[in-house]
Amino acid sequence: MTEVTGKLSTALADRYRLERHLGEGGMATVYLAHDLKHDRKVALKVLKPELAAVIGAERFLNEIKVTANLQHPNILALYDSGEADSFLYYVMPFIEGESLRDQLDRDKQLGVDEAVEITKSVASALDYAHRHDVIHRDIKPENILIHDGQAMVADFGIALAVTQAGGQRLTETGLSLGTPHYMSPEQATADRDLTSRSDQYSLACVAYEMLAGEPPHLGNSVQAIIAKIITDDAAPITKHRHHVPLHIDEAICKALDKTPADRFATLADFSNALSNPSFTTTVAGTRGTGRTPTTTSVWNRLGPVAAILAVVFFAATVWALGRPQPATPVTRVSVFLDEAQALSGAFAFDLAADGSMLVYQGPAADAVSQMWVRQWDALQGSPIRNAIELGPPALSPDRREVAFTRQGSLRVLPLQGGVARTIVTEGVRCCARWSDDGAWIYFDHLSTGFARVPPSGGPVEIVSQADSATGGFNSWLDVLPGNKALVAERTDADGPSIVTVDIASGETKSLTDGQFPRYGSGYLLYTTPDGRTLMVAPFDVDALEFTRPPVPLIEDVFPPGGGYNYFSVSRTGTMVYLAGSRAPPSYELVWLSRDGTLTPIDPEYTFDPGGNNRGLSLSPDGTRLAITTLEDANYDIWLKELPRGPASRLTFYPGIDVRPRWTPDGQSITFLSDSGFAPNNPAIFAKRATGTGNREMLFDHELPLWEAVMSPDEEWLLTRTGGSTTIAGGRDVWGLRPATDTAAAALIVSPFDEKAITLSPDGRWLVYESDETRRNEIYLRPFPNVNDGLWLVSTDGGVMPRWSHSGREIFFINGNNEMVVATVTPGSDIPVRQRDVLFTLPPTILFRQGEQYALYDVAPDDQRFIMMRAVNLQMTKPELILVENWPVAFEAAQGN
Repeated sequence: MTEVTGKLSTALADRYRLERHLGEGGMATVYLAHDLKHDRKVALKVLKPELAAVIGAERFLNEIKVTANLQHPNILALYDSGEADSFLYYVMPFIEGESLRDQLDRDKQLGVDEAVEITKSVASALDYAHRHDVIHRDIKPENILIHDGQAMVADFGIALAVTQAGGQRLTETGLSLGTPHYMSPEQATADRDLTSRSDQYSLACVAYEMLAGEPPHLGNSVQAIIAKIITDDAAPITKHRHHVPLHIDEAICKALDKTPADRFATLADFSNALSNPSFTTTVAGTRGTGRTPTTTSVWNRLGPVAAILAVVFFAATVWALGRPQPATPVTRVSVFLDEAQALSGAFAFDLAADGSMLVYQGPAADAVSQMWVRQWDALQGSPIRNAIELGPPALSPDRREVAFTRQGSLRVLPLQGGVARTIVTEGVRCCARWSDDGAWIYFDHLSTGFARVPPSGGPVEIVSQADSATGGFNSWLDVLPGNKALVAERTDADGPSIVTVDIASGETKSLTDGQFPRYGSGYLLYTTPDGRTLMVAPFDVDALEFTRPPVPLIEDVFPPGGGYNYFSVSRTGTMVYLAGSRAPPSYELVWLSRDGTLTPIDPEYTFDPGGNNRGLSLSPDGTRLAITTLEDANYDIWLKELPRGPASRLTFYPGIDVRPRWTPDGQSITFLSDSGFAPNNPAIFAKRATGTGNREMLFDHELPLWEAVMSPDEEWLLTRTGGSTTIAGGRDVWGLRPATDTAAAALIVSPFDEKAITLSPDGRWLVYESDETRRNEIYLRPFPNVNDGLWLVSTDGGVMPRWSHSGREIFFINGNNEMVVATVTPGSDIPVRQRDVLFTLPPTILFRQGEQYALYDVAPDDQRFIMMRAVNLQMTKPELILVENWPVAFEAAQGN
C-alpha cells in the first residue's frame, strides 16, 4: 500500500474500507471500497490532490449536491461525498461489469442494434438531466458502464461541479475537462457556457465510434484533434461500415453538426431519429452523404479562427495531471538521407496516411532504383525486399502494403517484402492511389480514363471515360475522403490543370491550372503549372470546390525532372516536400571523342530539349542534326546545320512531335506525333528534310508508338510500343513492311521491357535494351528472324545502344554511366568479342539511367558522339523537408 493510499485508508476508516485500486481517471483515482454502514461494495473516487487544492472543499461539496438529486435508471447514483484529511471524494455504486471503453477496446465495433440501444439509453439519461438543468460535459466511453446489458452513465455532474468550483484556475492544474475525441466544437474552444447540445455532440461521437470503430476525428496530437473538430466534417459512418442504415448515419451526422443550433433540439429527438427508418436530414441534396452541407455553417466560416484559438487554449493545458506541457508546435526539419539511401533521380515518394513513415525510390546496388522505407522514429531507412525498379509508390492506409505501376500493370507488394501480386495486367498508365478505407486502388487507365480495382484483384471498374475528342491525358490523382470523388491532374494543349471526378457519375469539373493535386487535413494542395510554387486552399469535399481562393504555401518547391511528385501530405497534418529551385536549363551540342574529350559544337546555339520525349539524330553524312526542341510549350523537330549553321523548324503541329530519325537515304525525317487518329496516342510520321510538303503518316497502331527505325533498305519499319501499355508485358517491338503489310507483326513481345531499338548498318541485326534479368542489359538478335538467336552484349548493366557505321562495334552506357564499346562479329558463335570502357559521362551531359531511348548519336567516322550538355544550369541541391502541423502554420500566416 502506498503512502497516499495508506493515508486515505486511515482517513476513511470509520466509513469505508479500501480493498483495491481500480484505476485512474482524468480527475480522480478510483478505488473499490466496502461501505461499512450499508455493507456493500462501492466505487470511491478521490480527486487528484492538485485539483482539490485549487477548487477547495467547500465549493466542490456545495456544487456536487446537484448530482445527488438525479434519479434515473441509466444514471449511476451519487451515494456520498465529503472531505477527509484534505482528500475530496465522492462515492458511487460499484458495477459488476465493464465500461464501454473496455468493450470497444476488445471488440472495436458493436452490432448496430446494440450500439443504438446503448445510445438511446444514454440519451434518455442525458435528456432527463438536461430537463433538470444539469449538463454532463464529459460523455465518453470510459464514463458509460455496461451492467446486465444496460448502459449506466457515471460521473454525472462531476465535470460541472469541478468547473463551477474551480473556474479558470483549472489551468493551474494542467487539467482540461472533456476528452478531445468527444468534445463539441464549442467545448473545444473553451466556451464555458455550454448547452445540452454539447452533450448531444459528445454522445454522437460515442455512437459513431461504436459503429465505425473509431471516433469521428483522429490526430497524432491533442491540437490536431481539436483543429479537426473545428474545421473538418466527420466522414459518413457508411464509409467505414457499409451496412449501417442510412437513417442512423444521418441522425448521428445531424447530432455532430458543428453549429449547436443545427443539432437536434433535445436528446429525446435524437433518440427518436435513431429508431425512425424514414428519418432524413431536411436539407436538399444531402441524403446519402452522411453529412449536412458545410458551406453555411458558422463553424466552417469561423473554423480556422476557432482552430487557432483551440490550439492556444490547449497549449496551456494537458490531458493528464502534472505540470502543464506546451502544445505540439509546428515543426520544420530537414530529413537527412545519406548517399547510400538518398532519393533517386526520379524523386518518387509517398507519405503514410498517419504521417509516420515515408516510402521512396532510392539507390540499388544492381539496378536503377530500389524502394526504401523510412520510419520517422528510425535514424536510417530500410530497403524493401523484392522492390527493384518499381514505379511511384502508393502506401496503403494501414501501412502494410505499397501499390505501384510497372510495365503497364498494377501490382501490390507487402511493405515487409515478399512476392508482389499483379492485380491489373495491362492498360495502366500511372499513378496508383488507395481510398481511405483501403477498399479500392484507383489509377489512370490507358484507354478508358480513371478506373479502380480492389487490392485483392478482380474486375476493373471504370470510373470515368476518357474524352478522346479533347485530347490530352490524365496523370496524378488523389482519392478524396468519403470515396465519392477524385482530384486529378489533366494535361492538354493548354497545359496542366486540376480537375475533380465524381466517382458515381464520372462527371469531370475543372478547378484551376496546376499540377500534382493532393488532399490533406481539409485542404487541397497542388503546384503551379511550372511546378515551382506549392498552392493550398481549404476544400469542400462535398461541393468539390475551394472555400477560399488558393494562395501560395511554399515557394521554390524543387520540380522533379522526371515528372514525379514534388510533395506528399498525410491526413493528420504532416507534409514532406522537396525544397530547392531548378530553372529550366539551356543545352548546347557537344562532341565527345572516344577518349572523353569534350568539344562544344556551336556555343552560340542553345535550346531546351524539354523534360520528356526528346531525341536527336545525325544525318547519314553527319552535316545536319534533327533534334527535338521544346518551344512555346510545344515539342517540335528542328534541323541544325553543323557545326555553326542555322537551325530551322521542321514541324509546326501544336502538340508533340518527338524522337526524330533520318531515313537511310538522308532525304526525310521520321518522328512520332500525337497528330494521328487518337489524341495522345503517337503514330509514326515522316516529312521531307527540305521542309516542303506535308507530313505523311507511315503507321498508326491501337497502342502508342514511341520509337521508329527504318531498315537500311527501307523495306522494314520497326516500332516500339510503349510505356504504359502491355501485351503480355511492357514495351514491345513490332515491325511491318509498308509496301506490303497492312498490320504490324509482333517481333519481341514479352513480360519485360524492350526498348532503345537500333538496326545494324546491313539491316541484319537488331540490338535493343531489356530488363528481363531485372536489370537493363543490351541484347543482340538476328533480324528479321528474331527468334533464331539471342546474345547478351553487356554484362554489367547497359542502356542506350547504338551501332557503329562500320557494323563491327556496338556502343552503350553501362550501370556506372560509362560509355562502353563492344567489339562484335555478328553471325559467329561468339558474336561479342570484347568490351572496353571509353570514358565516363560528364555530369552535365543530358542522360539518365532508365530512359527508354538513346540520347546521343554516333558520328559517321565512329570516333565521336554528339550529345547535349547543360549550360547556365541554375539549380540548388534538393532538400527533403518534414513539416508537422502545417495547417496550423498556414492559417496563422493567413491571419485566421
